[in-house]
Amino acid sequence: MASAKLVILTGAGISAESGLSTFRDAGGIWAQHAVEDVATPDGFARDPDLVHWFYNARRQAAADVSPNAAHHALARLEREHKGEVVIITQNVDALHEAAGSALVIHMHGALSGALCATCDYRWPAPLAMHTNDPCPACAAPTARPDVVWFGETPYQMEAIWSHLEEADIFAAIGTSGNVYPAAAFAQHAGRAGAHTVELNLEASANVRDFAELRHGPAGVTVPPWVDELLNQ
Repeated sequence: MASAKLVILTGAGISAESGLSTFRDAGGIWAQHAVEDVATPDGFARDPDLVHWFYNARRQAAADVSPNAAHHALARLEREHKGEVVIITQNVDALHEAAGSALVIHMHGALSGALCATCDYRWPAPLAMHTNDPCPACAAPTARPDVVWFGETPYQMEAIWSHLEEADIFAAIGTSGNVYPAAAFAQHAGRAGAHTVELNLEASANVRDFAELRHGPAGVTVPPWVDELLNQ
């Protein structure tokens, strides 16, 4: 398997160990607001000030943390593995890139990006965005975070399905298995012939789709798994 294609899905669990709140954390930023108010197009239309405040807080939190052992292990895997390594992340932070990973698909967008809701122009987001910020391309006062909200289609899905069908090994790290379409990735890759591995704090909702299970914190389970892959 020295030249195997590895496709790796990462979720909020991998970044939680760096100090970022997950969607289900009782005391985190998500717990303070209803999803419908801060992570949907309708919520943004109702109260753009609240949505910008929410994502400004998330952007600041992400800027204040560093990659952990799991992020660094995956970056090492990409550097040293002789085959292709593709990371598909549900996370909107840049911790994979900060650790050194180059081929990262942000299926839910990124806190570092801004998007014009009028003309779809994209540009680097400042640390704080505000209601009525003008688009650099069309000047419309409709700037929003370039993140995928509930009810919107994740980015690069055609490329993602292709990567899954080409994978020799598919791994899901720090994911709950509750959010689609990502929850279907293991089954899709497995049907195409990939060996499927779950590395999660505990069994996910779709644990039955995995041939191999490694449960525990990502910072504990991912580095030895990477060592095993590189030593095969």
